[in-house]
Amino acid sequence: MTLRERIDAYERLMRLDKPIGILLLLWPTLWALWLSAPGYLRLDVLMIFVLGTVLMRSAGCVVNDLADRNIDPHVERTRDRPLAAGTVRPREAIVLAGALLLLSLLLVLQLNRLALTLSVFAVAITVAYPFLKRFFAFPQAGLGIAFSFGIPMAFAAQSGEVPALGWTLMIATFFWIIAYDTEYAMVDRSDDLKVGVHSSAILLGRLDVAAIMACHAIFLGILAAIAVREGLGALYYAGLIVAAGLVLSQYFLIRDRDRERCFRAFLGNNWVGAAVFAGIAFDRLLYLPLGR
Repeated sequence: MTLRERIDAYERLMRLDKPIGILLLLWPTLWALWLSAPGYLRLDVLMIFVLGTVLMRSAGCVVNDLADRNIDPHVERTRDRPLAAGTVRPREAIVLAGALLLLSLLLVLQLNRLALTLSVFAVAITVAYPFLKRFFAFPQAGLGIAFSFGIPMAFAAQSGEVPALGWTLMIATFFWIIAYDTEYAMVDRSDDLKVGVHSSAILLGRLDVAAIMACHAIFLGILAAIAVREGLGALYYAGLIVAAGLVLSQYFLIRDRDRERCFRAFLGNNWVGAAVFAGIAFDRLLYLPLGR
């Protein structure tokens, strides 16, 4: 294998060629950074979290593929992944995951002690999540915690504490993640049943569509309650209205449980996250200067 081919294999192992996971992890973190800013947004903290999101998502993908290297060859969507196809050896993947986690640690060491403490839990759930599907009927709950844990870390880094707003936002995001990852699990349901691993799509059965829409509704409802409590303005509500319209469009994609359309619904959550962020950012734009 040439150097270029090896680099390409590592890139695919980290899913850098599929940035949707980075975006879905990044949006809630950005929501939290903008909502937690005590009068200004620190640019250094923003850059640490953006880069840290890329590193942690990449590390999570490598750990996930290590855990699933004997399962992925039997799943249509994952059989060509580098570990499943044998283009990257497990030892190489372990070294790569370790390097990514080390770089993440070097970043978080620039933050305060509370953010550093919370990062330990974030790493633990990131490493543990890929193994949940083997024994836990609802592994998406693990992803819900892992992908929303940037929120309390952002509050801690920006304001030195995690107030009720931070935990409330994390709960809202948890339900959003359950919704979109169940859409993702619907794509793999038949393969997961064949290889004997768990998912929310299998657990929910014919209630999957109703459960997804209920989780989306709880997510949007909590975000609306946050607006009332924090006195957010019309631009924030405009972002929620756009997000709600995008969520409604997902129902028409997933109601027939077609695999390709379910995957399109999953991908559409990037725009849901972007709409919520736009509402927060524009609402704060007039009085949230950037700081060093």
